[in-house]
Amino acid sequence: MAKNSEEPRINEEIRAKEVLLIDDQGVKVGVVPIAQALELAEERELDLVEVSGQADPPVCRILDYGKYKFQQQKRDKDARKKSKGQVVKEMKMRPKIDLHDYNFKVRAIKDFLLSGFRVKVAVFFRGREMAFLDRGREVLDKVVRDCDGIGKVDMPPRMEGRYMRLMLMPLPQPARKPKTAETDKAVKLEKEGTEEHVAKE
Repeated sequence: MAKNSEEPRINEEIRAKEVLLIDDQGVKVGVVPIAQALELAEERELDLVEVSGQADPPVCRILDYGKYKFQQQKRDKDARKKSKGQVVKEMKMRPKIDLHDYNFKVRAIKDFLLSGFRVKVAVFFRGREMAFLDRGREVLDKVVRDCDGIGKVDMPPRMEGRYMRLMLMPLPQPARKPKTAETDKAVKLEKEGTEEHVAKE
């Protein structure tokens, strides 16, 4: 099986003649011949892993490669999860939005939240509608109520030009399979909603 180019070299895969060795206790042994480093790793029934191949000489550690790989994958997964939480989706509504359109968009908002995204909900006011900001506030308050248990308010409603916006952040949910099809539908709706308002403006 071909080795992933991102995976470190281990044991006999290491090409350097000398390495800067760190033992399984984290102690810096120093620069030693590769044969000696491999022998020490074998004596301790562990692996020799090249953790910094760009260094001169390369830095190698004696460790359990299986555990090391698992920890690396866990860190990568946590980093991706954190990055996902920083992505903000946006859903636009109108102060006089009809019930069918509202329910459809709220389902999309819920799906974004369940997928781990933060969601900015915006109510757009056109012309004289600016005199009825309370209607927009009612729409946003209803969104918050309908998303109770899935998301919570991260930024309360505030005016930004002709938009009244609030931010919802996802609440921790039990482990679940990603709803790919529904998420794709929500992304499409988000895009269509944005294009709709650009066209009307």
